[in-house]
Amino acid sequence: MLDHLIKGVTVVDGTGAPAYVADVGLRDGRIAVIGSVTEDARTSEDAAGLVLAPGFVDPHTHYDAQLFWDPYATPSLNHGVTTVAAGNCGFTLAPLNPSRPEDADYTRRMMSKVEGMSLVALEQGAPWSWSSFGEYLDALEGRIAVNAGFMVGHCALRRYVMGPDAVGGQPTEEQLAAMLALFHEAMDAGAWGFSTTQSSTHSDGDGKPVASRHALPAELIALSKAVGEHEGTQIEAIVAGCLDQFSDAEIDLFVEMSAAAGRPLNWNVLTIDSSVPARVPRQLEASERARKAGGRIVALTMPILTPMNMSLGTFCALNLIPGWGPVLGLPVPERITRLGDPAVRAELVRRAQSEEAGVFRRLTDFGRYVIGDTYSAANEGLTGRVVEDIAAERGLDPFSCLVEICVADELRTVLWPMPTDNDPASWTLRAETWRHEDVLLGGSDAGAHLDRMCGAPYTTRFLGDCLRGRKLVPLERAVQMLTDEPARLFGLRERGRIQEGFHADLVLFDPERIAADTATLVHDLPGDSPRLDSKAIGVTAVWVNGVEAIRGDAVTGAVPGRVLRSGRDTATVSTK
Repeated sequence: MLDHLIKGVTVVDGTGAPAYVADVGLRDGRIAVIGSVTEDARTSEDAAGLVLAPGFVDPHTHYDAQLFWDPYATPSLNHGVTTVAAGNCGFTLAPLNPSRPEDADYTRRMMSKVEGMSLVALEQGAPWSWSSFGEYLDALEGRIAVNAGFMVGHCALRRYVMGPDAVGGQPTEEQLAAMLALFHEAMDAGAWGFSTTQSSTHSDGDGKPVASRHALPAELIALSKAVGEHEGTQIEAIVAGCLDQFSDAEIDLFVEMSAAAGRPLNWNVLTIDSSVPARVPRQLEASERARKAGGRIVALTMPILTPMNMSLGTFCALNLIPGWGPVLGLPVPERITRLGDPAVRAELVRRAQSEEAGVFRRLTDFGRYVIGDTYSAANEGLTGRVVEDIAAERGLDPFSCLVEICVADELRTVLWPMPTDNDPASWTLRAETWRHEDVLLGGSDAGAHLDRMCGAPYTTRFLGDCLRGRKLVPLERAVQMLTDEPARLFGLRERGRIQEGFHADLVLFDPERIAADTATLVHDLPGDSPRLDSKAIGVTAVWVNGVEAIRGDAVTGAVPGRVLRSGRDTATVSTK
């Protein structure tokens, strides 16, 4: 007898093949039968007119902490994501050196600063009961609703072995050997691979460059070689050039790391903008060179424009613009005084529009910002208005007007920057770039930057756009890009397709309605901390390992997800 039967559904199987109508039967967590099914089932549903796709695979998340207080990985699960890759960018919650209890506090403050996680939620929502990476994985086993795989973060490895010297120091031969032994131990426990960052935007809770940024190439190559000694593994890495255009040295490093491991290396995020035509060819040059050297470098790119909240009062992307950090990092009263100086404002605008600002120049069209929530009588009625209109009324330049509005709210004003790359040429360039063999959809950062952005709904928003919007790719191809392609990159065993014998990770949706609702601020984190959330539209149900986890955009309470461990749940994707 089948556990559940989905009757008369339009199957889009993830391979890119044409859709077809069939019955799909589930049993013991697997897809038992596809076709015209007459076998009895404990439960069944008529799905005529609906689409059944494999569960979506999100290749870049930071759910490392959230899964402890939110085993459903919301809102990703609501939007059809059944498998998440976490432990990215060199940042993980394990391993922690048991001889230094203060390292847990350091890690929490670092994650709060660099990944925009609520410090209160980190303190109250996770048990922090582990030391080894394996103990961390075990702490999640059996209590999550999504499948989750985790990379080992370089910062945690360095901190465990080197202590405070991890920031600013270089390991001795003995320390590097200890780091490698610790890494192998994590890999033996099921870590997916190695993640690291050299990005200039990544600083710890003390404002210092995170530990991995101090690593020299020899250390990175040694750890990359270690990756290749384990089955079903890979590398994820970030450098400063990921935000705009790689330097030759960065390409050389990526190529050498991937070739040394004999494993794919993925990075994020490839920003596609028709106004910077040189960026895509330059960034994909790394992939071309890697193939010649026996490696593979995969660029992640988002198929939607992710709305972002900005503020002059809290840490956000504006702080990362060259020259802005020292001003926006001041206590609020001092910050207001500095922003009130016309010379300071002029210098901030100059730095923001300079070549050194790179991809952050996309945030500098201040006239096209929209005012979000306001908190003072002086700003009453401004919510939803465009800054350039208000500036014209007040006889101010756009940035001075924006500052005036924010100062009236003691810098609490929510700002919504309008995207500069929403033009037809940019979307045409995206569709072309997606066809490259080393470009993969992803980069949601789900689980991070919780009150600043909400990238998790990219799956449903992309499908809605493909079905009823720009229609840049057909449905079958869109589903393949969200399922089989990331599953193959990670070497997931028997996931990513609707195929008899595969794990029953499935999403059932209405093609006439599939979409994502507007992101709204909610206070549902531990400590009543805020985050942006987005409701799924048109998702009928989501199954994880054959168990219904979502029905009608609501979690069922089941926790059928698995901690996916390298080797057991992933096969080697070799580059050689």
